[in-house]
Amino acid sequence: MHRLLLAALLAVPASAHAGAAWDSYFNARYGYEVAVPPGFAGQGEPDAGDGQVFRSADRNVVLTVWGGYLDGSFKDDVDMRLGGFRTSGWNITYQAETPGWAAYSGTKGQRVFYSREIAGCKGTQLAAFELDYPATQIKAMNAVVSKLAASLRQRACS
Repeated sequence: MHRLLLAALLAVPASAHAGAAWDSYFNARYGYEVAVPPGFAGQGEPDAGDGQVFRSADRNVVLTVWGGYLDGSFKDDVDMRLGGFRTSGWNITYQAETPGWAAYSGTKGQRVFYSREIAGCKGTQLAAFELDYPATQIKAMNAVVSKLAASLRQRACS
């Protein structure tokens, strides 16, 4: 019984363990902030300074965060990204949007993604994250997704 419990705990990503401390990532260029799950390591900001990729310790879960200026409307940007996922073979299984935020997720093979975007700086910028993880971890990742979604916010305008 103890081995079964230990095996179950090890199958859940460290980021989903209760009580573990979350970090925070603040992007100075676009002024947004998002929580970073425990055990995720940043891969460094690119020269553009628009975001960062974080990977779980086992490298099976990838959190990508970014910001940018909007070329058109926020809705146009959301539609473009959703179109890109569909073109790449992702099956979109969830989609919700308001004028100020959008969330969508989908599956492709044994992978799942969840993405959230927020409009910022009076509709001139956006901040977003995408979480990509194995389908076997859907239940364990629900709490992670919820915390990430609640944490994404614009703190300053550039």
